[in-house]
Amino acid sequence: MAQEYRSDILERILKKLHAASDGVKATVIVNSDGLLVAAYPPGDDENYYENPTSSPQVAAMSASLVALADKTLRRLAQGDLERILMEGQDGVMVVYPAGKASVAVLVEKGARLSYALYATKKAAAEIVEVIGG
Repeated sequence: MAQEYRSDILERILKKLHAASDGVKATVIVNSDGLLVAAYPPGDDENYYENPTSSPQVAAMSASLVALADKTLRRLAQGDLERILMEGQDGVMVVYPAGKASVAVLVEKGARLSYALYATKKAAAEIVEVIGG
C-alpha cells in the first residue's frame, strides 16, 4: 500500500472544494504563523493572477485577520470564531479556522455564496483531520 503525503491530501481537499462550488477562484491553507501550507490552483510567479491568494503576503494577512478576529470575539465574549467574510466590489474572501491552520477562499462576485460557504466549512473540517487541531 502506497503512502500518501499530507500535501497531496490537502491539495485533493482544495480541488474538491473547487469542484463543489462554482465561482471559487482560488483557495489557500495557511498555518497560524502565516506560512503557506497549500494552494489551489498552485501559484505561478509568472502568472500572479492565476491564484493571487498563494502569495506569502496574502498568507500572512489571512493569519493576522484570523488572530485579530479571534481576539476581538473573545474580548467581546462572543465565543469562538466561525468564519471571516470580506466582500469587495469584485468578489468575496472567506476565511475559516481549521485547527492549527486556516483556509481562505476567493469567490467571484455573483457566485452562490451559500454553496461556497458550505463547501469551505466542510473542507476546513477535513483539513483539521489532516493537520490537527
